[in-house]
Amino acid sequence: MPPRTKRKAEPQQDVAEESTVVNVSQSEGAFEELAKTYWLKTTKKQTKIKVKPDVLKSEIWDVLEKEDFEFKSLLALENLQILEKYLWPGYNEDASDFHILLLALICNVKAREHLPTWDIFADNAAEFSSFFRRILSMTLDRTLSPKIRTHLISFIISAFQSLDSGIVRKECAPLVSISIWHNISSDKKRERKLDHSTQLRKAWRAAAKRYDAADDATKPRLRFERSWLSTLILDFLNELYNEKSKLNSVRYCERFIEFLIDLQSQLPTRRYVNTLFQDLHTLPAIRLSPMFNDEENGLIRDLYGLLKHYTYFSIDDHTGIQHSTTEAYERHCETLATLQRVALKHFKDKLTILALSNYASIDKRSELEGHLELLTDAEIIELCNLLDLRTTFPGTCKVVADQTFLTEVLLSGHEKRKTFQETARDLSILPTELTLFESTLLRNDNYDGSRPLALPKLNLQYLTVGDFLWRSFILHRCESFYAIRKDIEDAIKRLRPSIGRAGQTNFDGYSKMALPIARPSILEIVPPLVGSDRPSAVKAEISLDVSRLADHIRREWDTLKPDDVVFLLTVQVNDEAGTAGNTIPSDAQKIGLKYVRAAEITQVLDDRGRSLWDSNGQVNGHSSPRVRKLHIKLDTAMYKEDMDQVANGKPDIYQSINLVMRRRGRENNFKSILESIRSLTLSDIPLAPWLHEVFLGYGDPAGATYSHLPNQIKSVDYRDTFLDWQHLVESLPGKTVEPGDDVNGSFGPPYVLQTIAKPPEVIAKPSKKRRRDAEPTPQFEPQPVQVSTYKPPRTGPYPTDAPKLNQVRFTPAQVEAIISGTQPGLTVIVGPPGTGKTDVATQIINNIYHNFPEQRTLLIAHSNQALNQLFQKIVALDIDERHLLRLGHGEEDLETDANFSKHGRVESFLENRDSYLREVDRLAANFGAPGAHGSSAETAGYFNSVYVEPAWTKFQEFIKSPEATSETIMLAFPFYNYFYDAPQPIFPQDADKETVLDICDGCYNHVSKIFTELADVRPFEILRRDRDKANYLLTKEARIIAMTSTHAAMRRREIASLGFHYDNVIMEEAAQITEIENFIPLALQNPKNGEMPLQRVVLCGDHFQNSPVIQNLAFRQYANLEQSLFSRLVRLGVPTINLDQQGRARPSIASLYSWRYRDLGNLPQVSSQLEYQIANAGFKYEYQFIQVPDYKGRGEWEPTPHFIQNLGEAEYAVAIFQYMRLLGYPASKISILATYAGQRALITDVLNHRCAKNPLFGLPKIVTTVDKYQGEQNDYIILSLTRTSRVGYLRDVRRLTVALSRARLGLYILGRREIFESCFELRQAFEILFQRPDKLQLVTGELFPSSRVLKDEEGVAVPGEAQMEGVEHLGQYVYEMTNSKVQQLRAERGLPDPVDPVPPAENMVDEDELKEEIPDAEEDEYETIDIYDKVE
Repeated sequence: MPPRTKRKAEPQQDVAEESTVVNVSQSEGAFEELAKTYWLKTTKKQTKIKVKPDVLKSEIWDVLEKEDFEFKSLLALENLQILEKYLWPGYNEDASDFHILLLALICNVKAREHLPTWDIFADNAAEFSSFFRRILSMTLDRTLSPKIRTHLISFIISAFQSLDSGIVRKECAPLVSISIWHNISSDKKRERKLDHSTQLRKAWRAAAKRYDAADDATKPRLRFERSWLSTLILDFLNELYNEKSKLNSVRYCERFIEFLIDLQSQLPTRRYVNTLFQDLHTLPAIRLSPMFNDEENGLIRDLYGLLKHYTYFSIDDHTGIQHSTTEAYERHCETLATLQRVALKHFKDKLTILALSNYASIDKRSELEGHLELLTDAEIIELCNLLDLRTTFPGTCKVVADQTFLTEVLLSGHEKRKTFQETARDLSILPTELTLFESTLLRNDNYDGSRPLALPKLNLQYLTVGDFLWRSFILHRCESFYAIRKDIEDAIKRLRPSIGRAGQTNFDGYSKMALPIARPSILEIVPPLVGSDRPSAVKAEISLDVSRLADHIRREWDTLKPDDVVFLLTVQVNDEAGTAGNTIPSDAQKIGLKYVRAAEITQVLDDRGRSLWDSNGQVNGHSSPRVRKLHIKLDTAMYKEDMDQVANGKPDIYQSINLVMRRRGRENNFKSILESIRSLTLSDIPLAPWLHEVFLGYGDPAGATYSHLPNQIKSVDYRDTFLDWQHLVESLPGKTVEPGDDVNGSFGPPYVLQTIAKPPEVIAKPSKKRRRDAEPTPQFEPQPVQVSTYKPPRTGPYPTDAPKLNQVRFTPAQVEAIISGTQPGLTVIVGPPGTGKTDVATQIINNIYHNFPEQRTLLIAHSNQALNQLFQKIVALDIDERHLLRLGHGEEDLETDANFSKHGRVESFLENRDSYLREVDRLAANFGAPGAHGSSAETAGYFNSVYVEPAWTKFQEFIKSPEATSETIMLAFPFYNYFYDAPQPIFPQDADKETVLDICDGCYNHVSKIFTELADVRPFEILRRDRDKANYLLTKEARIIAMTSTHAAMRRREIASLGFHYDNVIMEEAAQITEIENFIPLALQNPKNGEMPLQRVVLCGDHFQNSPVIQNLAFRQYANLEQSLFSRLVRLGVPTINLDQQGRARPSIASLYSWRYRDLGNLPQVSSQLEYQIANAGFKYEYQFIQVPDYKGRGEWEPTPHFIQNLGEAEYAVAIFQYMRLLGYPASKISILATYAGQRALITDVLNHRCAKNPLFGLPKIVTTVDKYQGEQNDYIILSLTRTSRVGYLRDVRRLTVALSRARLGLYILGRREIFESCFELRQAFEILFQRPDKLQLVTGELFPSSRVLKDEEGVAVPGEAQMEGVEHLGQYVYEMTNSKVQQLRAERGLPDPVDPVPPAENMVDEDELKEEIPDAEEDEYETIDIYDKVE
């Protein structure tokens, strides 16, 4: 039976494809010949590109216009490199409008595909400026179609989202400068605004001076810049009020509101725009427009809500200071007070009641509207004029400032609005059928980049920390609900609900994630707390019948434990299955999902009412029962609403619940994470002051680095960081290394480095008349470094007492990172593959641990695997294990003897206590002291104070006497008998007095450590509860605390409530962690004296490798939820330390990805060590791209959406693996990687079919996807690129970097050459690969390991060369090798040859059989293994 091949598609891997799920082959056919003719010529001679306007118009523009600018056609042109090879090289100031528009269209394609855009223009800033001005002019051209203008606005949006690019920032900044205030409705209003601060007045005067000083050619440009935005907004309002507007006009307005949201949501663009925006009454105009009130335009209404949120965000637009809740309310009251004063003074007859009312009675829209209805049209206009509100628009504007409009202006400006904290507080974090299927959320499912979404974006900069937290909460809530809805839909589809004869719902299918149940029983409704109207708790019970489940599924249900969330569903298959609002029913609703309620497990019981879990979270030893009882807590807010509905005659939802659904543990932590984010959003927990501005993206990007902070430490003990004097000097290039006053010449470690402060130089005050860009660059002279040393104290006579020292010879870049990380402030370390990020982080931890014994360090990593790697290196250094603590799960994979979990550390303390108490008994014997001194830590403490310390004090007095000699000191040493089992002799013969005293001190250090350890253990003797012991360990004892970023997010409130404090945060894999998970570890403690005690933040990562994995395309690309703090800081220009020497791969393999990094070189070891010099046995090349044509008439195929497979490449990968195993390569040194989960599953099946049960082959170390293998490495990598129709998601260069950098000694890539050689973004890697033949080159007649030297084979033929023509050829060769190997083994064992060996053709995997083995999603699998179990 051939292997089964279908697996559940893993959205984490394949969902990245969705952005380009279009069939571009037809469009490529239309434009490919054109490209070959004009810009993809295969000539070696470089010629200047000349664009022919008639070609652009007739052969490109007209074709696109006829297709209504379909994205697939634009993508085809972009794939043909039209931007890089034709449009931009051929651009000049005389270019046609079609040329300009095509440039903009292709730039939009790149932005939509998340490809780099602006680097192409960087080398020609002058021409880019000309091109950008043309775009700005076109945005105001009403003769262009709304479709084209929408594309132009999309281009402008991309530009304003890329202000980290210098050429873009230079063009965008004048458009939102203070000069736009020329368009404010009145000079009086503008003057009043300018009077708010002297900085505003200065900026206004400076802008006026620049205009006055400009020449006649420049002044028109300056006038255009200051009028562009206001003209564009007025034009947008005309589109809103166009009664004949069509669909394309609606799309334009949607995109324009997105542009306004982007301007309002970043302080540099908002600072002056918000004043103009409100002066133009944009929000009231949108609200009253026909387009807004059209029922079909729900997206415009949702976008309006987001725009309103940012327009009235409680922040000072000019200083960036967020207003507290109290300050925001006071400002609101001031606005109302102004209205009341004007009303009383000028409209006393009609508005006296308004003027005398309290604020709470007039800040509601309905109440205020009732007062304003008394005014006539003229009086409304007069009131607005008195309040400095615009009452007229230009004649070309279709907005009419009549009574209705101006009343709306007054209402929107004076009504009380919710703050962002109140918005977050009112949102439920537990889903219902209404929140899961609301139109806003459903709209995100079909995102393809063609329309905006009503989602906040994670930008380059944020308004405030609270703004960042609010955005993160909204986005993570949406993403969680999206994943929950997909799981519910999947479970219901698998269950196949149907209507029974009696009208009840039956389930004809099966899902391992859901079980039918009887309705839950309500056990207790706890009365409301004081001041609340909802129950404080609602407790219920549900029974699960697990008797029909297969054992492995039953075990999964047994993993449910307290605090897990389950979902109670009502499924009814009938025509009345409700839908949320007026949206089109989703797939789940069509098959009968009616209600969804979430519940939290409080207890899991067996059929006898016994708990399945003990107090420590371990499974009790009861037999496995057939019935489980879950005690659950219902959502009290929803329960109250449901009961209110029942009181109004609606049916009781809880009586109809018939299904319970669970989710996998790693996916079901949404509730605790959302609670953590929301609690931070509602709190006033600040960032450390030194980090605040840099985090928000303002001020000096280098302002948080140690060289810019006042608390820089002048003298630091770097202990074993430097191995010798030469290493020290080499590690500090450009600095003067001077021995200290107490030493001469070079000397060995440890080294204490002290920066010698130079007296400040008197700098002349610069002239105020200098140009902005003419500021002189400060010249910094390297400061001399003074080096001193000391004699490390002896730690005892036993070998175990010797300190564990660092053996890594750090490079200068690594040393720079270690020095920066040891100092206070922010350190950002960019670590390319193999450059030793983990070693650097470990040494920083070691230095902090020893230099600052009172400080505590928090270690954060994205995965347990990375945390384990870090911990294993920490344990290898001189760090006391009692100060290490690991929180969360995953500690079981740690390859160390000690257990560093909370419970493991407590047990370790108690075990250590027993061993130390035995040492106390030995010491008592040494002194001849009677009594049970070693019975407890308390008695040991008494023994220390009565016997040990007095004896040592007496000894110290003796050695100070003049008659003390080395011999008498040895005789007087009080612990001589105790150390009888130490390596002898303790005191060397002929040792001088100083040596003897040093040995005595070391011995006493060993003794004193015993009592220090026991003093630390004593609280664990006093505390009785395990929880108290574990919490004491966390808050008092541990100095290095490690956890994953997910655990920190889940347990934030619990950890902070314990009073846990720390001083330093070190993050590994920081570029793989979402920004909110980067942020939470910085706020995992409550402030001390109103400030965070955080002193250091060290971020280690690589933004050139994969970003955080986000499943939904809308959240990943539109909202930029995949952004990490690490990558954002790099974009902002925060100084980074770039590790620049790799020690993982052969230099030739490293060259495939080193071009992605700045000056990435190789450590000497990868050239000098033998394993890097010798060739790979059986292969001519150490790396090779291998062309894999269609196999059995087919390349890639897609049995289910995004589950892409390629049987030819799977067969080839397995054949190479078999070949390597036959040559003697260890299976543990070979990994097989695929770019898609579908291909990984297929390769696994072929391996199981061919190799798993054959001892000649076995299985490789791992078969996995590229994404999941980030951070790992192996000697030999076989990589399947899978795609044969287009590049797919590998076009993201970050993924290619990961794929190419996993191999140390051998890399063999399987793919389709013609697909990848035409990809512009990947060209530098594939140009190197394609310099070698694309058919596998073998060397016959040798076994592993080879004796051939690669260097000797360059450019010459190798004896035994053989070329494999394809997978069938290699398969036949491996088959013959296998038979030969079997015959050899049988001959060695004296066994006869087999009669009929199986020919290779019959051993091939049949694709038709594979298709037959794809399981039906509706198959009943109660007692069979679910194929989806094999998915990680």
